[in-house]
Amino acid sequence: MDGANLNAQLGLTSPGLIGADVGHLNLHKTFSIPHGGGGPGVGSIGYMRHLAPFVPGHCEVPIEGRTSGAVASAPYGNAGVLPISYAFIKMSGKRGLLATAQQAILNANYMANKLDGAYKVKYRGSNGRVAHEFILDVSEFKEYGIKEEDIAKRLMDYGFHAPTMSWPVVGGLMIEPTESEDLFELDRFIYSLLKIREEI
Repeated sequence: MDGANLNAQLGLTSPGLIGADVGHLNLHKTFSIPHGGGGPGVGSIGYMRHLAPFVPGHCEVPIEGRTSGAVASAPYGNAGVLPISYAFIKMSGKRGLLATAQQAILNANYMANKLDGAYKVKYRGSNGRVAHEFILDVSEFKEYGIKEEDIAKRLMDYGFHAPTMSWPVVGGLMIEPTESEDLFELDRFIYSLLKIREEI
């Protein structure tokens, strides 16, 4: 499981509950650490016991059958991030973490609905909803010489760091508002994308 963003799962489900054998669980984005614009990242790897012999890493206590070694020189990753994420989790508590997931999903659906029509929103569920992120397919503008990079660069003129480009969809922009932006900031981002669409 790619747990690059757990915002849609906190308090609602878990990697183990949905049957993941292994997951990269980013602490950034999900637990109060900024992501993008050079923000620090750290992500632990969780795995089921049957995969232990195949998991690389710094291991002070040998695991039976493990033959692989370290993949990085820092055994604890970007350790400076960890206390911030830990504090966020402790201060939020169970109810706060659930509210985080709910707000992240609400923010993404709010933005997707506001931008739909001006842009093509890909991959809605059976109820017409997105999860905690959504993808704008901007490949239709290529016939006019406009690529996703152009939209991303124009967003910088409005004071926004570019969203993820061309992943997981070539010609797409993946937008992840998470729970951390207020309504004013969400509307400012929406306004900027709508103005860019008018320019196109």
